[in-house]
Amino acid sequence: MIDESRPVTTNQHGNHDDLVKVVMRHLRAPFQKPIQAHNREAFNQAQQLLADWDGPLILDSCCGVGESTAWLARENPDALVIGVDKSAHRLARHAHYQAAEAGHRYLLVRADLMDFWRLAVAAHWQPKQHYILYPNPWPKSAHFSRRWHGSPVWPYVIGLGGELVMRSNWVMYLTEVASSLALVNCAATLSPLLHQHQPITPFERKYQRSRQQLWELRAQLPEDGRYFSAIEAE
Repeated sequence: MIDESRPVTTNQHGNHDDLVKVVMRHLRAPFQKPIQAHNREAFNQAQQLLADWDGPLILDSCCGVGESTAWLARENPDALVIGVDKSAHRLARHAHYQAAEAGHRYLLVRADLMDFWRLAVAAHWQPKQHYILYPNPWPKSAHFSRRWHGSPVWPYVIGLGGELVMRSNWVMYLTEVASSLALVNCAATLSPLLHQHQPITPFERKYQRSRQQLWELRAQLPEDGRYFSAIEAE
């Protein structure tokens, strides 16, 4: 039996009513939660590799089993690709999805992105591209703060700069992301993905089998940090 996925359902009828209030509150105040030691250690591992690299950097956040990370490395042989996921179980399954040929540069890191992104901003990372591919919707209205753009770490995603690329099977989620970026004068484009496009994550493959419409958001984030004076380095 083919593993199918149900479409996202929500009790919202449009962007969350509190989107502007919540995003602006987080933009005006740095995230104060202490960084956990194991996340700092994981970041330092990636930082050591990056210190010896002067080419482009691509960040693959929420990389899961790392299929997308390997694919990005294969498609961008001039770049260093770093995939980050908090699940040891998912990362341990990477060998089954490994697609990059020997010589392509990528690293998989186990860390919580709530800490990892803040450390990356403090270390002045400047990724050429930042991918956040599926799923994270938390579609109930009461769970808005669990969506990336509703969380206190969102300003650090913006603060990393580069081209942000997000994919989802819930268009309202990406519409909200675009609205949150508009608050810092950053325009985003939102496009449907063709049904026959090559899937690069297990979630994307499952959604395609279920014949769900998938969407992609792209935005060139600001590089000068002028919107983020409230974000303090660790």
